[in-house]
Amino acid sequence: MEDDRVATRLTWYGTHQGPFQGIPPTGKQIAMAMIRIDHIVNGKVAENWVSFDALGLLQQLGAAPAPGVTST
Repeated sequence: MEDDRVATRLTWYGTHQGPFQGIPPTGKQIAMAMIRIDHIVNGKVAENWVSFDALGLLQQLGAAPAPGVTST
């Protein structure tokens, strides 16, 4: 914690069971890394910011090529 802000690194896990961003369900297990910064005012979260690996998520779902993979 730095003064009135708290940074948290977390990993969100799930199974792709429903449509997501136009991608039909794949049944694939996914893991998505995130960083969250919370602004604390009077002991409560007043606002927060989240950054996550959207490209990594799309790669796990097969909607984007993995690094080093070229299309033919």
